[in-house]
Amino acid sequence: MTEALRFFKTYEIWLYLLLGLTALFYVRKFIIAWEELRGAAFGLERESAQGRVNHAALIIMLLLALVVGEFALVTFIAPAVPQANPLKTPTVDLLATATATLPTVNETPSSPETTATLAPMSGETCTPGQSTFSEPQNGSEVSGNVTIKGTATIENFGFYKYEVARPGDAIWLTIQAGRSPVVENELGQWDTTILPSGDYLLRLVVTDNQGAALPACVIRVRVNNPSEP
Repeated sequence: MTEALRFFKTYEIWLYLLLGLTALFYVRKFIIAWEELRGAAFGLERESAQGRVNHAALIIMLLLALVVGEFALVTFIAPAVPQANPLKTPTVDLLATATATLPTVNETPSSPETTATLAPMSGETCTPGQSTFSEPQNGSEVSGNVTIKGTATIENFGFYKYEVARPGDAIWLTIQAGRSPVVENELGQWDTTILPSGDYLLRLVVTDNQGAALPACVIRVRVNNPSEP
């Protein structure tokens, strides 16, 4: 659904142009068929012309409905879904910047000694007063349904989102997003039960309404959910 909304938002002008040109083509066919219908002298000829008139009119109505649907999608629905809005600073670039600063760690430590050497993220990329986590804290252990608290605010605020990834992974999973600034309060929830226990990176991205984002705030947490019997 998000990918479809992003497509309609990105190619909005081209879709309008394509639908408009197609509509002009069928308006011309409608006019020609209408003239033929008016000049038809025989029943069979009139029936054929009437069929072409009806077909052209139906296509024109369908194209008009598509234009209205495209307008509704990009004007009312897409703005309510942050991931569907193409950013001037793409998420891929944010990811590349953030992951370049992360240390390489072993995703599946083979022994307690290895686990003890895993240094938590220092949170140096976080921006105090604008992009920070207060709960969970850096290096903490979480389980079950976690309440994410912190600060997400910027001048000309657009939206924020927080994401999760395994250390060293190139793909971040968006957990939740919000369209209102938050100052030392709840950002949202995180259901960790869908993830296997282990070390994870939690990332907060705060973006203004022009698509410019602050440096991503990244902390390390350990998910420790009880094993099912």
